[in-house]
Amino acid sequence: MHRMYAGGAELRPMHRDGKLVGRALTVKAPPGDNLMLHKAMDMAVDGDVIVMDAAGDVTHALMGEMMLDYAHRRGVVGFVLNGAIRDADAFLEMNIPAFAVGVTHRGPYKNGPGEINTPIAIGGMVITPGDLIVGDADGVVVVPIDDVAEVYERTVAKHAAELKQIENIKAGTHKPTWFNDALVKAGCELPSTN
Repeated sequence: MHRMYAGGAELRPMHRDGKLVGRALTVKAPPGDNLMLHKAMDMAVDGDVIVMDAAGDVTHALMGEMMLDYAHRRGVVGFVLNGAIRDADAFLEMNIPAFAVGVTHRGPYKNGPGEINTPIAIGGMVITPGDLIVGDADGVVVVPIDDVAEVYERTVAKHAAELKQIENIKAGTHKPTWFNDALVKAGCELPSTN
């Protein structure tokens, strides 16, 4: 998937722990403005993850405790916000999966305009409405809806291979050599090993 579906390091979990899995409901809005976020919450259905691009602005919060609670009660399973939140303690206490680029006490604008259910990009991660959003303590990825079955199969195979590798590391039998070929291919001269 060429890494264009992995969120950048700026998206950090604002919740305590747990995983995020759901369908993308996308929002695009001006920096620090949450008018369209209110409408997206009104449109959301069970299982939606609201993914909002507000240009990464952290000078004004896009949402806080009341909006988090309201959206969760409407069936929203989480948030990915290219912007800031406020009421950070409430995000930790409620533990509803939410990723954002920062925290500020300053409230949002409500001027609009904006867009809902349109393709957006956050930190190089391209999100189309309906895509699968997955997040954990390390960050967020998006899986295009048409690729879910293939990505699932490849993920299961990769996980099995990594479990075997961990087993070999613990047993002291892990002998990686793949990097030698990669270094030679990159034009590096390898020292001889005796």
